Amino acid sequence: MCECNCHENYNLDTLIPKVGIITGITQETPDVKTFRVNAPQGGKLFEHMPGQCAMLCAPGISEAMFSITSSPTNKEYQEFSIKKCGELTSYLHDLQVGDEITVRGPYGNNFPVDTELKGKNLLFIAGGIGLAPLRSVINYVLDNREDYGTVDILYGSRSADDLVKLEEIQTEWANAENVNVHLTIDREQEGWDGHVGFVPSYLKELNFTTDKTALVCGPPIMIKFVLQGLKELGFTNEQIYTTFELRMKCGVGKCGRCNIGSKYVCKDGPVFRFDEIEKLPDEY
Repeated sequence: MCECNCHENYNLDTLIPKVGIITGITQETPDVKTFRVNAPQGGKLFEHMPGQCAMLCAPGISEAMFSITSSPTNKEYQEFSIKKCGELTSYLHDLQVGDEITVRGPYGNNFPVDTELKGKNLLFIAGGIGLAPLRSVINYVLDNREDYGTVDILYGSRSADDLVKLEEIQTEWANAENVNVHLTIDREQEGWDGHVGFVPSYLKELNFTTDKTALVCGPPIMIKFVLQGLKELGFTNEQIYTTFELRMKCGVGKCGRCNIGSKYVCKDGPVFRFDEIEKLPDEY
């Protein structure tokens, strides 16, 4: 279990930036890179649980919250998969191995891998860069395989070139025990012999049974239609989790920019079960 005292009772270590050294960079897609980060003395900057986030800062440029995409079972380093989409992310994409950034964290709650999810059959549904927050959970589950039931992973993106961590998915996840991987792309592409179609449509085609707990992350429009599809299959709100880490700003409930109705994403989330948020305003 996490011993960082983050979430409700942030300690000083959580708030003070730590210097991180970039020790590896992987070009995942044309606009997504995965950065491996270590402490200057080696090892990880701090402990975390699947679904938690960290604040990455480029001094003089900006800072923003990103999911920690590596599993806490990885004791050597932490990883962040970052899509190039603005000033800060463009700056980060220009960094090289050996460069320094500052990191604060971990922030937020986590997917309940050691409580509600333990012993359950799990269905992961992701779209595009939405795989990043779920990757930490998937690898945590695979590293503790005896604690969980079957695992289904439904992942889609615009094209085969936009599928994040494709090599890991095909060589490790697809060959793991009792794991079924379902990949799809939005439109036909030369060289792609897999499924073609949007994630919500493929979800209905696969016709999953309701003896699973679903973890969903992706663009808001995808989540909307995936939720609708899960409901049509017979899933209840109590069987569905998601994360709103993209709405987090300061991370400690001070700026008020992440509140949705009565909830603060940074203090009450970013991980929510859908019965916790079904009465919130439509803005989420």
